[in-house]
Amino acid sequence: MRSMFKASVAALGLTAITAAGAFADGHGLSGDLKITSDMSNPAPRAVMEGLVADFGELHPNLNIELTIVDREAWKTQIRNSLSANPPDVVNWYAANRMKPYVDAGLFADVSDLWAEPEFEALASTKGAMTLDGAQWGVPYTYYQWGVYYRKDIFEELGLEEPATWAEEKANCQAILDSGRKCYTIGTKFLWTAGGWFDYINSRTNGYDFHIQLASGEVEWTDPRVQQTFANWRELIDMGAFIDDHQNFSWQEALPFMVNGEATAYLMGNFSVAAFRDGGLDDSKLDFYQFPVINPDVDYAEDAPTDTFHIPSGAENMEAAKEFLRFVTSPDVQTKINSGDALGQLPVNANASIDDDKFLAEGFEMLSSNAGGGIMQFFDRDFPAEMASVGMEGLQEFMVFPDNLDDILARLEDARQRIYK
Repeated sequence: MRSMFKASVAALGLTAITAAGAFADGHGLSGDLKITSDMSNPAPRAVMEGLVADFGELHPNLNIELTIVDREAWKTQIRNSLSANPPDVVNWYAANRMKPYVDAGLFADVSDLWAEPEFEALASTKGAMTLDGAQWGVPYTYYQWGVYYRKDIFEELGLEEPATWAEEKANCQAILDSGRKCYTIGTKFLWTAGGWFDYINSRTNGYDFHIQLASGEVEWTDPRVQQTFANWRELIDMGAFIDDHQNFSWQEALPFMVNGEATAYLMGNFSVAAFRDGGLDDSKLDFYQFPVINPDVDYAEDAPTDTFHIPSGAENMEAAKEFLRFVTSPDVQTKINSGDALGQLPVNANASIDDDKFLAEGFEMLSSNAGGGIMQFFDRDFPAEMASVGMEGLQEFMVFPDNLDDILARLEDARQRIYK
Protein backbone atom coordinates (compact mmCIF):
# COMPACT_ATOMS: atom_id res chain seq x y z
CA MET A 1 0.00 0.00 0.00
CA ARG A 2 2.83 2.38 0.78
CA SER A 3 4.25 2.00 -2.73
CA MET A 4 0.89 3.05 -4.22
CA PHE A 5 0.99 6.26 -2.19
CA LYS A 6 4.52 6.98 -3.40
CA ALA A 7 3.49 6.59 -7.03
CA SER A 8 0.56 8.94 -6.51
CA VAL A 9 2.70 11.61 -4.90
CA ALA A 10 5.24 11.35 -7.70
CA ALA A 11 2.49 12.01 -10.22
CA LEU A 12 1.45 15.10 -8.32
CA GLY A 13 4.95 16.33 -7.76
CA LEU A 14 4.31 16.26 -4.02
CA THR A 15 7.63 15.28 -2.54
CA ALA A 16 8.60 15.56 1.10
CA ILE A 17 7.08 18.98 1.41
CA THR A 18 7.82 19.88 4.97
CA ALA A 19 11.27 20.39 6.41
CA ALA A 20 12.14 17.42 8.57
CA GLY A 21 13.00 19.67 11.46
CA ALA A 22 9.45 20.99 11.64
CA PHE A 23 8.23 17.60 12.76
CA ALA A 24 11.42 16.36 14.40
CA ASP A 25 9.74 15.59 17.70
CA GLY A 26 7.30 13.32 15.87
CA HIS A 27 9.87 10.93 14.41
CA GLY A 28 9.27 8.59 17.33
CA LEU A 29 5.70 7.93 16.21
CA SER A 30 4.92 4.26 15.76
CA GLY A 31 2.06 1.81 15.64
CA ASP A 32 -0.93 2.09 13.30
CA LEU A 33 -2.56 5.30 12.11
CA LYS A 34 -5.94 4.61 10.52
CA ILE A 35 -7.38 7.35 8.30
CA THR A 36 -10.77 7.30 6.60
CA SER A 37 -11.25 9.92 3.89
CA ASP A 38 -14.12 10.91 1.62
CA MET A 39 -11.76 12.54 -0.90
CA SER A 40 -12.91 10.09 -3.55
CA ASN A 41 -12.89 12.16 -6.75
CA PRO A 42 -9.69 11.74 -8.78
CA ALA A 43 -7.83 14.96 -7.91
CA PRO A 44 -8.74 14.97 -4.18
CA ARG A 45 -7.95 11.26 -3.96
CA ALA A 46 -4.47 11.87 -5.38
CA VAL A 47 -4.00 14.67 -2.85
CA MET A 48 -5.07 12.44 0.03
CA GLU A 49 -2.80 9.62 -1.06
CA GLY A 50 0.03 12.13 -1.43
CA LEU A 51 -0.55 13.45 2.09
CA VAL A 52 -0.32 9.96 3.52
CA ALA A 53 2.82 9.19 1.53
CA ASP A 54 4.55 12.39 2.67
CA PHE A 55 3.54 11.95 6.28
CA GLY A 56 4.79 8.38 6.10
CA GLU A 57 8.17 9.58 4.82
CA LEU A 58 8.47 11.80 7.89
CA HIS A 59 7.48 8.97 10.24
CA PRO A 60 8.93 5.71 8.85
CA ASN A 61 8.03 3.70 11.95
CA LEU A 62 4.34 4.52 11.56
CA ASN A 63 2.08 2.15 9.63
CA ILE A 64 -0.57 4.26 7.93
CA GLU A 65 -3.77 2.60 6.74
CA LEU A 66 -5.82 4.81 4.41
CA THR A 67 -9.42 3.95 3.51
CA ILE A 68 -11.13 6.13 0.88
CA VAL A 69 -14.92 5.99 0.65
CA ASP A 70 -17.34 7.63 -1.75
CA ARG A 71 -18.02 11.23 -0.75
CA GLU A 72 -21.80 10.90 -0.79
CA ALA A 73 -21.78 7.48 0.88
CA TRP A 74 -19.64 8.86 3.71
CA LYS A 75 -22.47 11.19 4.72
CA THR A 76 -24.52 8.17 5.80
CA GLN A 77 -21.63 6.00 6.96
CA ILE A 78 -19.75 8.40 9.19
CA ARG A 79 -21.80 7.88 12.36
CA ASN A 80 -21.35 4.12 12.26
CA SER A 81 -17.69 4.51 11.48
CA LEU A 82 -17.18 6.80 14.47
CA SER A 83 -19.13 4.49 16.78
CA ALA A 84 -17.68 1.04 16.06
CA ASN A 85 -13.91 0.51 15.83
CA PRO A 86 -13.31 4.12 14.77
CA PRO A 87 -10.27 5.17 12.76
CA ASP A 88 -7.82 7.75 14.11
CA VAL A 89 -8.54 10.53 11.59
CA VAL A 90 -11.58 11.27 9.41
CA ASN A 91 -12.69 13.90 6.89
CA TRP A 92 -15.78 16.00 7.52
CA TYR A 93 -17.00 19.61 7.52
CA ALA A 94 -16.96 22.59 9.85
CA ALA A 95 -19.58 24.38 11.98
CA ASN A 96 -23.05 22.85 12.40
CA ARG A 97 -22.17 19.91 10.13
CA MET A 98 -19.88 18.63 12.89
CA LYS A 99 -22.31 19.42 15.72
CA PRO A 100 -24.17 16.06 15.76
CA TYR A 101 -20.89 14.21 16.27
CA VAL A 102 -19.63 16.67 18.87
CA ASP A 103 -22.91 16.41 20.78
CA ALA A 104 -22.75 12.61 20.60
CA GLY A 105 -19.20 12.60 21.98
CA LEU A 106 -17.81 11.07 18.79
CA PHE A 107 -15.27 13.79 17.92
CA ALA A 108 -12.27 14.47 20.15
CA ASP A 109 -11.59 17.92 21.59
CA VAL A 110 -8.42 19.26 19.91
CA SER A 111 -8.34 22.64 21.65
CA ASP A 112 -4.79 21.90 22.79
CA LEU A 113 -3.67 22.05 19.16
CA TRP A 114 -5.39 25.38 18.62
CA ALA A 115 -3.55 26.74 21.66
CA GLU A 116 -0.23 26.18 19.90
CA PRO A 117 1.30 29.35 18.34
CA GLU A 118 1.34 27.86 14.83
CA PHE A 119 -2.45 27.64 14.83
CA GLU A 120 -2.81 31.42 15.03
CA ALA A 121 -2.38 31.35 11.24
CA LEU A 122 -5.72 29.48 11.02
CA ALA A 123 -7.62 32.13 12.97
CA SER A 124 -10.06 32.89 10.15
CA THR A 125 -11.75 29.50 10.64
CA LYS A 126 -11.40 29.10 14.40
CA GLY A 127 -15.02 30.12 14.96
CA ALA A 128 -16.22 27.56 12.43
CA MET A 129 -14.25 24.86 14.26
CA THR A 130 -15.57 25.89 17.69
CA LEU A 131 -18.57 24.50 19.55
CA ASP A 132 -19.22 24.84 23.29
CA GLY A 133 -16.04 26.88 23.62
CA ALA A 134 -13.76 24.11 22.30
CA GLN A 135 -12.29 23.19 18.91
CA TRP A 136 -13.13 19.82 17.34
CA GLY A 137 -11.05 19.57 14.19
CA VAL A 138 -8.81 21.44 11.75
CA PRO A 139 -9.36 22.91 8.27
CA TYR A 140 -7.35 22.01 5.19
CA THR A 141 -9.09 23.87 2.36
CA TYR A 142 -11.82 26.39 1.61
CA TYR A 143 -12.95 28.73 -1.17
CA GLN A 144 -14.44 32.19 -1.20
CA TRP A 145 -17.81 33.52 -2.17
CA GLY A 146 -18.35 37.07 -3.32
CA VAL A 147 -19.73 39.25 -6.08
CA TYR A 148 -18.28 38.46 -9.51
CA TYR A 149 -19.08 41.26 -11.93
CA ARG A 150 -18.61 42.60 -15.44
CA LYS A 151 -15.72 44.99 -15.02
CA ASP A 152 -16.12 46.32 -18.57
CA ILE A 153 -19.77 47.22 -17.97
CA PHE A 154 -18.90 48.96 -14.71
CA GLU A 155 -16.29 50.99 -16.61
CA GLU A 156 -18.78 51.81 -19.35
CA LEU A 157 -21.26 53.13 -16.77
CA GLY A 158 -18.61 54.87 -14.65
CA LEU A 159 -19.26 52.66 -11.60
CA GLU A 160 -16.88 51.78 -8.78
CA GLU A 161 -16.88 48.66 -6.63
CA PRO A 162 -19.40 49.39 -3.84
CA ALA A 163 -18.31 49.34 -0.21
CA THR A 164 -21.71 50.11 1.34
CA TRP A 165 -25.30 49.01 0.82
CA ALA A 166 -26.23 52.51 -0.37
CA GLU A 167 -23.49 52.32 -3.01
CA GLU A 168 -24.65 48.82 -4.01
CA LYS A 169 -28.19 50.07 -4.58
CA ALA A 170 -27.01 53.17 -6.43
CA ASN A 171 -24.91 51.03 -8.75
CA CYS A 172 -27.87 48.73 -9.27
CA GLN A 173 -30.12 51.61 -10.26
CA ALA A 174 -27.57 52.81 -12.81
CA ILE A 175 -27.35 49.29 -14.23
CA LEU A 176 -31.14 49.02 -14.45
CA ASP A 177 -31.28 52.41 -16.15
CA SER A 178 -28.89 51.06 -18.80
CA GLY A 179 -31.38 48.32 -19.66
CA ARG A 180 -29.63 45.50 -17.85
CA LYS A 181 -30.39 43.49 -14.72
CA CYS A 182 -28.10 43.91 -11.74
CA TYR A 183 -27.76 40.24 -10.82
CA THR A 184 -28.12 36.90 -12.45
CA ILE A 185 -29.11 33.93 -10.29
CA GLY A 186 -30.59 30.49 -10.81
CA THR A 187 -32.73 29.29 -7.90
CA LYS A 188 -34.13 26.14 -9.52
CA PHE A 189 -32.14 24.05 -7.05
CA LEU A 190 -32.72 26.52 -4.19
CA TRP A 191 -29.23 26.77 -2.66
CA THR A 192 -28.17 29.92 -4.51
CA ALA A 193 -30.85 31.90 -2.68
CA GLY A 194 -29.18 30.70 0.52
CA GLY A 195 -26.07 32.64 -0.41
CA TRP A 196 -28.01 35.88 -0.64
CA PHE A 197 -29.62 35.25 2.74
CA ASP A 198 -26.28 34.41 4.34
CA TYR A 199 -24.74 37.67 3.22
CA ILE A 200 -27.64 40.01 3.86
CA ASN A 201 -28.38 38.47 7.27
CA SER A 202 -24.75 38.46 8.43
CA ARG A 203 -24.19 42.00 7.12
CA THR A 204 -27.39 43.15 8.85
CA ASN A 205 -27.11 41.32 12.17
CA GLY A 206 -23.59 39.89 12.38
CA TYR A 207 -22.01 36.45 12.31
CA ASP A 208 -23.01 35.45 15.85
CA PHE A 209 -26.67 36.18 15.19
CA HIS A 210 -26.55 34.27 11.91
CA ILE A 211 -25.11 31.20 13.63
CA GLN A 212 -27.63 31.50 16.48
CA LEU A 213 -30.41 31.44 13.87
CA ALA A 214 -28.80 28.43 12.22
CA SER A 215 -28.61 26.72 15.62
CA GLY A 216 -32.34 27.21 16.25
CA GLU A 217 -31.82 29.77 19.02
CA VAL A 218 -33.64 32.63 17.26
CA GLU A 219 -37.22 32.75 16.02
CA TRP A 220 -37.69 33.29 12.31
CA THR A 221 -40.30 35.91 13.17
CA ASP A 222 -37.72 37.92 15.15
CA PRO A 223 -37.65 41.60 14.05
CA ARG A 224 -33.95 41.26 13.21
CA VAL A 225 -34.70 38.49 10.73
CA GLN A 226 -37.50 40.62 9.30
CA GLN A 227 -34.99 43.43 8.80
CA THR A 228 -32.81 41.09 6.78
CA PHE A 229 -35.72 40.39 4.45
CA ALA A 230 -36.59 44.10 4.32
CA ASN A 231 -33.06 44.84 3.10
CA TRP A 232 -33.25 42.03 0.56
CA ARG A 233 -36.63 43.24 -0.66
CA GLU A 234 -35.13 46.62 -1.55
CA LEU A 235 -33.28 44.87 -4.38
CA ILE A 236 -36.23 42.66 -5.34
CA ASP A 237 -38.59 45.65 -5.59
CA MET A 238 -36.06 47.44 -7.79
CA GLY A 239 -36.21 44.54 -10.23
CA ALA A 240 -32.54 43.81 -9.61
CA PHE A 241 -32.63 40.06 -10.35
CA ILE A 242 -33.19 38.36 -13.68
CA ASP A 243 -36.73 37.27 -14.41
CA ASP A 244 -37.86 33.66 -13.97
CA HIS A 245 -34.72 32.70 -12.06
CA GLN A 246 -36.65 29.86 -10.42
CA ASN A 247 -36.48 28.05 -13.77
CA PHE A 248 -32.68 28.12 -14.04
CA SER A 249 -29.87 26.17 -12.42
CA TRP A 250 -26.81 28.18 -11.41
CA GLN A 251 -25.09 27.14 -14.63
CA GLU A 252 -28.09 28.08 -16.75
CA ALA A 253 -27.99 31.55 -15.21
CA LEU A 254 -24.39 32.13 -16.31
CA PRO A 255 -25.19 33.26 -19.90
CA PHE A 256 -27.13 36.27 -18.64
CA MET A 257 -23.88 37.68 -17.27
CA VAL A 258 -21.68 36.36 -20.08
CA ASN A 259 -23.97 38.04 -22.64
CA GLY A 260 -24.17 41.28 -20.68
CA GLU A 261 -27.87 41.07 -19.87
CA ALA A 262 -26.95 41.06 -16.16
CA THR A 263 -23.90 42.56 -14.54
CA ALA A 264 -23.06 40.53 -11.41
CA TYR A 265 -23.38 37.12 -9.78
CA LEU A 266 -23.11 36.36 -6.06
CA MET A 267 -21.36 33.01 -6.32
CA GLY A 268 -18.46 30.83 -5.21
CA ASN A 269 -15.06 30.91 -6.84
CA PHE A 270 -15.78 27.63 -8.64
CA SER A 271 -17.77 29.75 -11.13
CA VAL A 272 -14.65 31.50 -12.48
CA ALA A 273 -13.73 28.66 -14.82
CA ALA A 274 -17.20 28.78 -16.37
CA PHE A 275 -17.01 32.56 -16.80
CA ARG A 276 -13.64 32.23 -18.49
CA ASP A 277 -14.92 29.45 -20.71
CA GLY A 278 -17.70 31.84 -21.72
CA GLY A 279 -15.17 34.40 -22.91
CA LEU A 280 -14.87 36.69 -19.88
CA ASP A 281 -11.14 37.24 -19.45
CA ASP A 282 -9.69 39.31 -16.62
CA SER A 283 -10.31 42.54 -18.53
CA LYS A 284 -14.04 41.84 -18.34
CA LEU A 285 -14.41 39.91 -15.07
CA ASP A 286 -13.67 41.11 -11.55
CA PHE A 287 -14.66 40.44 -7.94
CA TYR A 288 -15.63 42.43 -4.85
CA GLN A 289 -16.46 41.64 -1.24
CA PHE A 290 -20.16 41.86 -0.40
CA PRO A 291 -20.65 45.41 0.90
CA VAL A 292 -21.37 46.67 4.41
CA ILE A 293 -25.02 47.01 5.41
CA ASN A 294 -24.69 47.60 9.17
CA PRO A 295 -21.40 49.37 10.02
CA ASP A 296 -21.58 47.97 13.55
CA VAL A 297 -20.91 44.38 12.41
CA ASP A 298 -17.70 43.01 10.94
CA TYR A 299 -17.40 41.17 7.64
CA ALA A 300 -18.46 37.53 7.75
CA GLU A 301 -17.83 35.45 4.65
CA ASP A 302 -19.21 32.28 3.14
CA ALA A 303 -16.22 29.99 2.72
CA PRO A 304 -17.25 26.31 2.87
CA THR A 305 -14.45 24.55 4.74
CA ASP A 306 -13.35 20.93 4.53
CA THR A 307 -11.82 19.50 7.67
CA PHE A 308 -10.04 16.67 9.45
CA HIS A 309 -11.20 15.34 12.83
CA ILE A 310 -10.02 12.83 15.40
CA PRO A 311 -12.69 10.38 16.58
CA SER A 312 -12.96 10.27 20.36
CA GLY A 313 -12.28 6.53 20.18
CA ALA A 314 -9.02 6.91 18.24
CA GLU A 315 -6.36 4.45 19.40
CA ASN A 316 -3.32 6.44 18.22
CA MET A 317 -4.12 9.92 19.50
CA GLU A 318 -0.50 11.09 19.38
CA ALA A 319 -0.05 10.24 15.71
CA ALA A 320 -3.50 11.62 14.84
CA LYS A 321 -2.67 14.99 16.36
CA GLU A 322 0.67 15.07 14.56
CA PHE A 323 -1.15 14.41 11.28
CA LEU A 324 -3.46 17.37 12.01
CA ARG A 325 -0.41 19.56 12.65
CA PHE A 326 1.01 18.35 9.35
CA VAL A 327 -2.05 19.08 7.19
CA THR A 328 -2.43 22.58 8.64
CA SER A 329 1.21 23.63 8.14
CA PRO A 330 1.75 26.37 5.51
CA ASP A 331 3.93 24.32 3.15
CA VAL A 332 1.49 21.42 3.08
CA GLN A 333 -1.53 23.67 2.59
CA THR A 334 0.28 25.48 -0.23
CA LYS A 335 0.90 22.18 -2.04
CA ILE A 336 -2.48 20.53 -1.61
CA ASN A 337 -4.43 23.63 -2.68
CA SER A 338 -2.34 24.36 -5.78
CA GLY A 339 -3.93 24.46 -9.21
CA ASP A 340 -2.77 20.95 -10.09
CA ALA A 341 -4.14 19.56 -6.82
CA LEU A 342 -7.35 20.84 -5.13
CA GLY A 343 -7.26 24.22 -6.88
CA GLN A 344 -8.72 25.97 -3.84
CA LEU A 345 -7.51 28.21 -1.03
CA PRO A 346 -5.24 27.28 1.86
CA VAL A 347 -6.61 28.28 5.25
CA ASN A 348 -3.18 28.92 6.78
CA ALA A 349 -2.49 32.63 6.35
CA ASN A 350 1.23 31.91 5.93
CA ALA A 351 0.68 29.62 2.96
CA SER A 352 1.13 30.66 -0.66
CA ILE A 353 -1.30 30.43 -3.56
CA ASP A 354 -1.11 29.96 -7.29
CA ASP A 355 -0.74 32.99 -9.54
CA ASP A 356 -4.45 33.52 -10.13
CA LYS A 357 -6.20 36.85 -9.73
CA PHE A 358 -9.33 35.51 -8.05
CA LEU A 359 -7.53 33.09 -5.75
CA ALA A 360 -5.29 35.98 -4.66
CA GLU A 361 -8.25 38.28 -3.96
CA GLY A 362 -10.10 35.53 -2.11
CA PHE A 363 -7.08 34.58 -0.02
CA GLU A 364 -6.49 38.19 0.98
CA MET A 365 -10.16 38.70 1.84
CA LEU A 366 -10.49 35.55 3.95
CA SER A 367 -7.11 35.90 5.65
CA SER A 368 -7.26 39.63 6.39
CA ASN A 369 -10.80 40.97 6.08
CA ALA A 370 -13.22 38.38 7.48
CA GLY A 371 -13.01 39.32 11.12
CA GLY A 372 -16.68 38.60 11.72
CA GLY A 373 -16.25 34.89 11.03
CA ILE A 374 -16.40 32.22 8.34
CA MET A 375 -19.84 30.88 7.46
CA GLN A 376 -20.18 27.42 5.91
CA PHE A 377 -23.11 28.30 3.62
CA PHE A 378 -26.80 27.97 4.40
CA ASP A 379 -27.14 24.24 3.68
CA ARG A 380 -24.14 23.43 5.88
CA ASP A 381 -24.72 25.85 8.76
CA PHE A 382 -28.39 24.84 9.16
CA PRO A 383 -29.39 21.24 9.93
CA ALA A 384 -30.35 19.39 6.75
CA GLU A 385 -34.12 19.41 7.31
CA MET A 386 -34.19 23.08 8.33
CA ALA A 387 -31.95 23.97 5.40
CA SER A 388 -34.33 22.28 2.97
CA VAL A 389 -37.43 24.01 4.34
CA GLY A 390 -35.56 27.27 4.69
CA MET A 391 -34.26 27.40 1.14
CA GLU A 392 -37.73 26.67 -0.21
CA GLY A 393 -38.91 29.72 1.70
CA LEU A 394 -36.05 31.87 0.43
CA GLN A 395 -36.80 31.02 -3.18
CA GLU A 396 -40.51 31.70 -2.65
CA PHE A 397 -39.66 35.08 -1.12
CA MET A 398 -37.58 36.06 -4.14
CA VAL A 399 -40.51 35.25 -6.46
CA PHE A 400 -43.40 36.31 -4.19
CA PRO A 401 -42.04 38.79 -1.61
CA ASP A 402 -45.56 39.63 -0.43
CA ASN A 403 -45.74 36.10 1.02
CA LEU A 404 -43.09 36.93 3.62
CA ASP A 405 -45.32 36.72 6.71
CA ASP A 406 -46.60 33.29 5.72
CA ILE A 407 -43.09 32.13 4.83
CA LEU A 408 -41.65 33.22 8.18
CA ALA A 409 -44.54 31.59 10.06
CA ARG A 410 -43.87 28.30 8.27
CA LEU A 411 -40.15 28.51 8.95
CA GLU A 412 -40.83 29.22 12.61
CA ASP A 413 -43.13 26.20 12.85
CA ALA A 414 -40.37 24.12 11.26
CA ARG A 415 -37.79 25.51 13.69
CA GLN A 416 -39.89 24.53 16.70
CA ARG A 417 -40.40 21.03 15.32
CA ILE A 418 -36.86 20.36 14.07
CA TYR A 419 -34.83 21.71 16.99
CA LYS A 420 -36.95 20.52 19.88
